[in-house]
Amino acid sequence: MKTIKVLLTAGFMLIGTSLCAQTPDDRGYLVKTGQQVPEFVVKYTDGKSFSINDLKGKVVMLQFTASWCGVCRKEMPFIESDIWQVYKDKGLVLIGIDRGEPVEKVVDFAKIMKITYPLALDEKSEIFTKFADKAAGVTRNILIDRNGKIVFLTRLYDTAEFEALKKKIGELMAE
Repeated sequence: MKTIKVLLTAGFMLIGTSLCAQTPDDRGYLVKTGQQVPEFVVKYTDGKSFSINDLKGKVVMLQFTASWCGVCRKEMPFIESDIWQVYKDKGLVLIGIDRGEPVEKVVDFAKIMKITYPLALDEKSEIFTKFADKAAGVTRNILIDRNGKIVFLTRLYDTAEFEALKKKIGELMAE
């Protein structure tokens, strides 16, 4: 009987911990800085795909976006000029992940926005919901260090937060 109580208590603790882990913060994030990046597979608009785990050893920035998002459209030119053009030849991996749209729409979106960093597909929001609540909005940047740990999270486009993101990228790229 004692063993059953211990097992039940342990089971309830595990369930409670997993439920707490899935509670979004005030910005809709399910992940926190310091956590290991969740596993997922990226599929680019050209059909090529790979696992995020393949990028260990590199600094990675994920940008969640969508063509219908006005704030995304405002931020993307700055990501292109202030981050991608500065660090693309220095080893930064930048992946724009388009939430909930088909490949044709994503390809057109990249052309309209005149961005040269790659866009990937997340047609069913399966990647997005590893990082944020399904009801949360896009315009999110997630910075991952060479060890696969999340080191910076942004939400919406705030110039001070964007400057802090750029500074953190610079620090990581200098290591």
